[in-house]
Amino acid sequence: MHDLTYLHQIDPIALALGPLKIHWYGLMYLLGFAVAWWLGNRRIRAGRLPGVDGHGFGDLMFYAMVGVVLGGRLGYILFYDLHTYIAHPLQMLKLWEGGMSFHGGLIGVVVATWWWSRKHGLHVMDTMEFIAPLVPPGLGFGRLGNFINGELWGKPTDAHWGVVFPNALPQPYASMDPQALRAQFEAGALDVFARHPSQLYQAFLEGLVLFLVLWLYSRKPRPRYSVAGLFVLLYGVFRFLVEFVRVPDQQLDYIAFGWLTMGQLLSVPLILLGLFWLWCSRSAPTLQPRVA
Repeated sequence: MHDLTYLHQIDPIALALGPLKIHWYGLMYLLGFAVAWWLGNRRIRAGRLPGVDGHGFGDLMFYAMVGVVLGGRLGYILFYDLHTYIAHPLQMLKLWEGGMSFHGGLIGVVVATWWWSRKHGLHVMDTMEFIAPLVPPGLGFGRLGNFINGELWGKPTDAHWGVVFPNALPQPYASMDPQALRAQFEAGALDVFARHPSQLYQAFLEGLVLFLVLWLYSRKPRPRYSVAGLFVLLYGVFRFLVEFVRVPDQQLDYIAFGWLTMGQLLSVPLILLGLFWLWCSRSAPTLQPRVA
C-alpha cells in the first residue's frame, strides 16, 4: 500500500437533527462568505473603497452572495448539465448536493457588482478590485466541500498521496458496505483505483495561493484593472492546468482534441481577459485609500 493513500469515507452530512440535515458543502459556502465579510470589513476600515462605510459594504456583500449562488447554479446548469435539469427541474434547488460553476458565479458577481456600483456612483472596476482578494478563500472552501462530497475527483495516479473515492470504484467494490470496503483497502486491493485529489489541488491553488498573491499585491494601491486582471488571469491558469489531472464531467466528457474540458474552455477567456486588463492597467488611474 502506498504510504499516504487514503480511502475517502467522509460523511457529507455534518449534522442531522431529525429530518433537518446540515451538509458540509453548505457550511463551506457559509465559511467562505464569513471570511469574505471579515476581510472586506478590514479593507473598508482601511479606506480601500473610498466613500463606502460598513453599511454600504454589507449591502455589497448581500448583492455579491446572491450573485454567487444564482450565477453559480445557473452557470452549472447551462454549461454542464442542462438536459438533466430540464428533465428534473426540482434538482435545481438541491444546492447541498453540489453543482456550482465558478464561471457562472463570476458572471453573477460581476452583474451584482455592476448594479451596486451604479447605485453608489462608483466605477465598477474599483468595486471589483476591492472584492477580488475576498474571493479566493471561498473558492478554497468550496473545493474542500467538493472533496468532502467525494465528487469531481481526479484521474488515476500511482502517486503516494492518491485517494480512493468509493463513488468512482467499479463493481463489486462500488456496492460494498463501508466496513467491507475498508477491509479491501487495508488489504491493498484498492490501491490500483487511487486517484488524484484534484479538489485539494484546486483548493490549494485557487484558494490559498491565489489569496496570498492577491492580498499581498493589493496591500498597496494599484492601478485600476491590475488586481482584477491578476485574479482572473491566475484563476484561469490554475484551473486550466488542474483540469489535466481531473476527470471531466461524465455528461460532457472531453469536448475537443481528446483532452480539452469545459473547464479549460471556459478558462481561456479569463486568461485573455486578465492579460487585457493588466495591459489596460499600465495607463489607468490609481485609487487612493480614503476612510469613509
